[in-house]
Amino acid sequence: MKILVTGGAGFIGSNFLHYEVNNYPDDQFVCLDSLTYAGNYNNLKTIENKSNFKFVKGDITDAEFVDNLFKEEHFDIVINFAAESHVDNSIKNPGIFLTTNIIGTQVLMDASRKYEVKRYHQVSTDEVYGDLPLDRPDLLFTEDTPIHTSSPYSASKASADLLVMAYYRTFKLPATISRCSNNYGAYQFPEKLIPVVISKALNDENIPVYGKGENVRDWIHVHDHNVGVDLIVRNGRIGEVYNLGGHAERTNLEVVKTILKQLGKPESLITYVTDRPGHDMRYAIDSTKSENELAWNRTYSFEDGMKETIDWYVNNIDWIDNIKNGNYKEAYKK
Repeated sequence: MKILVTGGAGFIGSNFLHYEVNNYPDDQFVCLDSLTYAGNYNNLKTIENKSNFKFVKGDITDAEFVDNLFKEEHFDIVINFAAESHVDNSIKNPGIFLTTNIIGTQVLMDASRKYEVKRYHQVSTDEVYGDLPLDRPDLLFTEDTPIHTSSPYSASKASADLLVMAYYRTFKLPATISRCSNNYGAYQFPEKLIPVVISKALNDENIPVYGKGENVRDWIHVHDHNVGVDLIVRNGRIGEVYNLGGHAERTNLEVVKTILKQLGKPESLITYVTDRPGHDMRYAIDSTKSENELAWNRTYSFEDGMKETIDWYVNNIDWIDNIKNGNYKEAYKK
């Protein structure tokens, strides 16, 4: 099969391509990425010379470009990881999120319809469900939980999800959707919590924590998430939504303290800052459907996954430094 992976130079997409390219040598993979600020070609260096991998620089919102790419490549499967995803940025500039996350999805689906792809998969987020109260640990997001968004980012992802289901119903597009909890692992752009904390702790800088740090997130290792996406794409039922959660709820403060402890850094580095507007209190996913239908499960505990992740960043300081000094932007040109 020939598989298009959009956003493949980003954190989750690049990890997905590492997994797929190495595990499915008979399939052909095309990575489409516009290499905006969070797209890093260095993330793909270990697979760039593989015979079943090809990189294409381009924007999913460019309808003419996308149409020509589909016409040339004849994709069997399209997996859309491409997205603006940083909530803080969506609060500062919502328009970019609406354009990429909604219009980009529409452009990809129009091309998928026109060129009759066998499966279109939309990678989404548990943030479309809104949040859960801290005092109700029994409550979990299921695939039937109503959409109730809190930020321009989550609203743009929810809009894309609704559009995907509309294309499935109206045009019979063979589509599926996955909604995951917070990912962690190698190659995560240093604007998200875990790489930010690691980077600042290593430099003995103050670590900002929103509010009291009591907001709860369900953490999933990026490898486990991507195995789930693979199973959904290859075996999931068309027209269905599948949740992929880590069963590892931690407060933001617990995550920060876990990192500081492993790095041998003092908790005095923690600095509490004004909370983010509309900050969701708790995310927690019920993955029963994916587990029962697809025999999917997690291989990483939070403790083991975090240890591996922290070690990776410590051993790849050059990767972080290349982002901080902007040199990573030259990787594709070289």
